Parts: sequence; C-alpha cells; structure tokens
Amino acid sequence: MASQHAHQEHLGHVVFITAAAAIGGFLFGYDSAVINGAVIGIQRYFDVGPVTTGVVVAIALLGSAAGAWAGGGLADRWGRTRSMQVAALLFAVSSIGQMLPFAIWDLAFWRVIAGFAIGMASVLVPAYIAEVAPPAYRGRLGSFQQLAIVLGIAVSQLVNYLIARLAGGEVNDHLWVLEAWQWMLGACLVPALLYLRFALTIPESPRYLIMAGRTRRAREVLAEVEGEDVDLDSRIAEIQRVLRTERVPGLKDLRGPVSGLLPIVWIGIALSAFQQFVGINVIFYYSTVLWQSVGINQSDSLLISFSSSIINIVGTFVAISLVDRIGRRPLLLIGSAGMTISLAAAAWAFSAAVPAAGAVTLPQPQGAIALIAANLFVLFFALSWGVVVWVLLGEMFPNRIRAAAIGLAAAAQWIANWLVTVTFPALAAWNLPVTYAMYALFALLSFVFVTKWIRETKGRKLEDMG
Repeated sequence: MASQHAHQEHLGHVVFITAAAAIGGFLFGYDSAVINGAVIGIQRYFDVGPVTTGVVVAIALLGSAAGAWAGGGLADRWGRTRSMQVAALLFAVSSIGQMLPFAIWDLAFWRVIAGFAIGMASVLVPAYIAEVAPPAYRGRLGSFQQLAIVLGIAVSQLVNYLIARLAGGEVNDHLWVLEAWQWMLGACLVPALLYLRFALTIPESPRYLIMAGRTRRAREVLAEVEGEDVDLDSRIAEIQRVLRTERVPGLKDLRGPVSGLLPIVWIGIALSAFQQFVGINVIFYYSTVLWQSVGINQSDSLLISFSSSIINIVGTFVAISLVDRIGRRPLLLIGSAGMTISLAAAAWAFSAAVPAAGAVTLPQPQGAIALIAANLFVLFFALSWGVVVWVLLGEMFPNRIRAAAIGLAAAAQWIANWLVTVTFPALAAWNLPVTYAMYALFALLSFVFVTKWIRETKGRKLEDMG
C-alpha cells in the first residue's frame, strides 16, 4: 500500500513538471493564433492592404523556423530549463512590443521575436518531456504538448472575443488608452510570465545534467521522477553509455544517391508540407477576416473562431485516443477524405457571396453550409493530420538520422505554413472560392500521397525503422 502511494506521488510529480513545461506549448498555440482577432485592427490602424497584412502575420513563422533550428543547440549549451526561461522572456518582451508598435514594420519585428520564441518552445517542450517522463508514461505525457497547443489557440480566441466585447464590439474601439487589438496582442504577457515562473522551478533534465557532468543532481532528479526503487546507478550508466556513443546527425547524413536526399526524408518533408497546404492555419490566423468577408459582424466572427478552437480540442482528444488503437495510416486517410469534402463544400458555399449595400453577404443555405463545412474541416484535421504527423515524424526515420530528419521536416513545415499564411489575404481578395478549392485539391492529393507512400508504424520498435 505504501509502495502504491509512493508510486502515485512520483507520477503526480512527473505530471506536474511535464504540465509546467507544456505551458511552452500553450504559449506556442496562444501566440500563433492571437493575431487572428487583431488582423482587421492592424489593417485599419496602419492603413495597409492585404499583401502587407499577409507579410506581417506570416513573418512570425520565419522567426519560428529560426527558433526551431536554433532551439536544439541552445538546449544543449544552456540546458533545457534555462532555454525555456529565455523563451519565456522573449514571449514576454515581444508581447509588450506587439502591443505598443510605432509603425507596421516595428510590429513585424516584434512578431519575428515572438516567432523565434515559438520555434524554441516547439523543440524544447517535447525534448524535455521525453527526457523526464518514465518510459511507461512517455507517450501519454508527450501528448501534453499538442493538447497545450490547441488549448492555447482556444484561450487566445476566447480572450480576443472578451476584449472586443469590453471595448464595444469592434477591434479598433478604445479600451482605456489603447485599441482593443493592442490589448489582444499584449495579453500574451500573462501566460509568458507564468511560463517563466514554472521554468524557474522545474528540475533540469537528467540527461542534460549527466551531459554537463552534474551526476549527483541527475541522481536526485531521477529519484524524483522514476522513484527510489529504480536502480539509479544502472540508469545513470545507461544514459552515460548512450551519450558516449551518440553522434549528432547532420544534413550530410540525409543525402541519398539519386535525388539529393534519402527517399524517407522526402516523404517526411512532403508529409509536413501537406499538413500545411490544406490551409488549416488560415482558420487559426484569419478566420475572423474570413467570416467578415462574407458578411458576419466582427463580434460574431470572434465567437465563431473560438468555437472552431473548441472543435480543434475535441478532435485532438479523438486522435490521442485512436492513434494507438486503429493506427496512423487509417487516421490520415479518414482525415484527408473528410477535409477534401468539407473544403470543397466551403468553396461552393463561398461562391454564393453577393455584394449588398457596400458589404458582402452569404445567403442561406450557403451561409450555414460554409460555417458547418469550415468547422468539419477543423475537426477532420485535428483528429488526423494535426496529431498524427508529429507522431509519424518521431517514428518513421531510422535511428541514425532521426534528429536531423525531424529538424528538416519541421523546418519544411514552418516554411509551408509561411507560404500559405503570407499568400492567403491576396488570394482571398482575388477569389475566395478558388482559394478554398485549391486547399481542397491539396487535401485530395494528401489522400493519394498517404495511400502510396506512408507505411504504418503502429506497434513497431523505433529500432526496426529502416
């Protein structure tokens, strides 16, 4: 009985520190999506067009690619928790900078800094959780990252809605001395400071402590997270042995004889690109603009964005519960089919938009169909490609190239995300139905891609990946 109680205490402690680390994932989601409610406000405040708007919204993603690229090296040099503290400070400073910009390019600069912090968090959080979680619970604790991201997206949309309502319903209305959109971008300061607080208290990863020669402290942390009944000497010896034999793979290890890169690396890059080319982040970055462009008022648009975020959370829970039960490939195929149909339905519905009295309206039943289709798209993405791509990227590569291949695939994902985000305002202004038809085509192509190229990894050992 005492042993069971001690085990529960250790597990509770591990859940606490992994949840604390996952606040970085929450900030990742929050800071990525908070721009959604502020886009119209930024356009009006600085009097800029769709192309400039697209650049300012998307430029954070280039910062994210740089942060993800640098994050692993910084974590090895400074430690996991110290790097988290730096990321938290960057989140906090960039929130204040975005809240008080003196020009559109000043805002863009602070979004690059926020993006760098997002990229760092995207690397640091899963690495830290993998290194402190006991092997038996690593999969479930690792899912905290994706869950924290979708919660961050949802909370940002709810906060945006509440701020707009407090200001009078419009994002350019004043709330005390600032406009509502400025408060939206500044509100990220609160979770950033919370993340900093936790990053100062959670223990350093045992793997890093051993790497840094702090074996006594590593023993203490291992005892905290795995329990006193574990053979700590053999665990430390095992980590030391792995560190001695481990060689960090580089880009040269990914080269293939014919196409420049190994075929499995190209598959990982394509998987990452398809995840973004279906246009999912258009919903999280621009949905308030999207709904306003078809005649829905600003306050209701913000509320719809929040409801989409809730659907995203529900879909993520579905994926977490099914990914080990029915497998990765079937979930991807279900998601691709569902996204193709829902995006095609949205494209058809948007084609019915008509100008009326200087505004645009969407007649019925097309208005209801567009709303249902957009939310079904979010649901199908969340229960499939949103979670499964990250699971597959962690499993599909051979051990000797895994780290470098994941880094390259993640960079491809940020770049694809940037391409979609920077082009959407101009494409939507040109022809919204055609834009959505293009995303539907990518969803259809993703179905063909999975059928032809993706192998099932469910139940296979990482060592068996060839």
